[in-house]
Amino acid sequence: MPESIVKLGIPSGSLQSATIEMFNKAGFDITGAERSYLPRIDDEQIELIMLRAQEMSRYVEDGVLDAGITGYDWILENGSDVVEVCELAYSKATAKPARWVLAVPNESDIRSPMDLQGKIIATELVSVTKKYFADKGINVKVEFSWGSTEVKARLVDAIVELTETGSSLAANNLREIDTIATSTTRFIANKKSWQNKAKREKIENIAILLNAAIDARTKVGLKLNAKKGDLQSVLKLLPAEKSPTVSSLADSDYIAVEVIIDDEIERELVPALKRAGASGIITYPINKVIH
Repeated sequence: MPESIVKLGIPSGSLQSATIEMFNKAGFDITGAERSYLPRIDDEQIELIMLRAQEMSRYVEDGVLDAGITGYDWILENGSDVVEVCELAYSKATAKPARWVLAVPNESDIRSPMDLQGKIIATELVSVTKKYFADKGINVKVEFSWGSTEVKARLVDAIVELTETGSSLAANNLREIDTIATSTTRFIANKKSWQNKAKREKIENIAILLNAAIDARTKVGLKLNAKKGDLQSVLKLLPAEKSPTVSSLADSDYIAVEVIIDDEIERELVPALKRAGASGIITYPINKVIH
């Protein structure tokens, strides 16, 4: 295998679909992920390997992988010495950071971490949880949970579980006591690979394209035409921080305007632009936004 090829780990499990969708929007075509842990990608400089996010940072640190995508929580849990190339602001459900929370059943008498002195905690995030309680001077027993941790909340005294929206905790009649750690998705690299000029450039290129795809998720393109006399009224409605492209049309009485906007303002903005005299208004999705 050529030394310039980047062995890239992408997460299996809950982040798998969101990761593959992000790569597709970044311009990469990944196939075979539903059948193989060695999916194909239409880039001869990348070799993909699919692994659990929990173990990704260990393989990157050891040099089995040149780079990988995992959560900051698992970098902390494994104590991995890796290069953090960038943060990737996406997750399986939302763009918000995920939280590891200390939770107990609704009927529990436990109200604060101090109430867990001498108690048993179940979690997948053992090392981080142990440090949390040690820093507070609270003596607890932390047991490793092989998943389905919410179910164990009534078998032990408390759990530490990952949540994005809190819906799973609510569905299991659990309430939060405290946040143990906050995590976002990170693109990481092996330190030796990072010193390799060709691999580093490829890893940086991947990071640029992935972040461009993420930034585009909440944006839309907007095109419109306006009479020259209405142009200033139209421009005043556009977000102040944006710099629209303004160009002449074959009809000298009209001007074309194009800009990228946040999709959340589209519903209010388009009718307002129409009333201000804009015509031929088009909005369209975009795949990448590179700043």
